[in-house]
Amino acid sequence: MALWDRFKESAQTMQTQLSAAKNDLRSGAFRDASMAVCALVAAADGTVDPTERHRVSQLIAANEVLRNFPAKDLHQLFEENLDRLAADYDLAKVSLLQVVGKVRKPGEARAVVQIGVVIGGADGHFDQKERAVVREVCFALHISPAEFDL
Repeated sequence: MALWDRFKESAQTMQTQLSAAKNDLRSGAFRDASMAVCALVAAADGTVDPTERHRVSQLIAANEVLRNFPAKDLHQLFEENLDRLAADYDLAKVSLLQVVGKVRKPGEARAVVQIGVVIGGADGHFDQKERAVVREVCFALHISPAEFDL
């Protein structure tokens, strides 16, 4: 099985796991960390072009787990995070990783990483910079990246 096929299968499995845990993923820390990881993955190369912004916004709206929260609030938080990254990428990245690190429940922490993987592969290509950001998210959450084949 090709690497991409394995990744697609893994991402589908992660989405299924997220959907199954939907009712347990309602905390403010989870919401904030999810939007932080979405913004970090979207800006993984240091810039955010309008296509990435639109693509991730669509995915946020369509993700079953994120429907636990008002879409307007999620979009606003995502856009604020992107604006911070655009203004000072390095400082905002550190700040957003701190937001991610506030997630304490193991199930929520794994779900945040899974969202990062799903967002990273949404365009059909989970590149090295996106993988590196999701690995940093794992470290912020004290989770081994190997658990997610990163």
